[in-house]
Amino acid sequence: MSLNFGAIAPHPPIIVSGIGENGDLEKIADTIVGMRKLTTAFNEADVDTLVVISPHGLVYPDRFNICQMQKLFGTFASFGQPDIMVEAENNLDFVDLLGKKMDEAEIAYSFYDNGGEFFELDHGAMVPLSFLKQNQESSFKVVPITYSDLDKETHFAFGQTIKEATKDYPGRVGILASGDLSHQLLQNPDGKKFDEQLTTDLESYNVQNIMQYDDEFLASAGECGYRSILILLGALSGLEVHPKIFSYQGPFGVGYLVANFELPEA
Repeated sequence: MSLNFGAIAPHPPIIVSGIGENGDLEKIADTIVGMRKLTTAFNEADVDTLVVISPHGLVYPDRFNICQMQKLFGTFASFGQPDIMVEAENNLDFVDLLGKKMDEAEIAYSFYDNGGEFFELDHGAMVPLSFLKQNQESSFKVVPITYSDLDKETHFAFGQTIKEATKDYPGRVGILASGDLSHQLLQNPDGKKFDEQLTTDLESYNVQNIMQYDDEFLASAGECGYRSILILLGALSGLEVHPKIFSYQGPFGVGYLVANFELPEA
């Protein structure tokens, strides 16, 4: 089959029910509404496997990191809420297929397995999953991956490899790029400039522009989601894509973007 869902989501724990306080929730209400809209789009896509790219997993400088552990589990204990948990199951069949495609493309990667009972999800994955898993009837599997310090072109090529894996997989696959935008909105004019430019380029689907952002500009903006988005854009390449920005806010000095990329039904 092929790719059936593609999206960008932020990961501030404050938007998770039970963590944020009322005053802060009011300030970030548009982002919560955006995530609810994204959840509706996700449910309509009816995927059985969701590839989640998180900036907060184990990042290797010279290779991509793909989780190869069956059980996935995490809590928001570090944010004061140990009783709020996210559980999921990995799709090891898709992981094996992705590894074969990575070998064919000669892109460096590692299969992560710490030998333990479960893989601990980080908040970059847990925050969006806490929304997407609210439908109790949904039993989709999750494939956690982490980007690298390799160049832009290699991240884009990694995304293309994920797309190739979806073609040989018999089920329905989605890909979610988790990542906040600038963390410098209050400190640095490049922060606001980056968020405005990226949002505009995504809305017009100007992939060429996004690929050409200057490295010094990216560093000055203090972003964390750019490489996640490059992987997503690689996975979407060659498809008929209709981007839709559901929300953008930056009330606390960090940019939060929620976007969906409508894809043709396969």
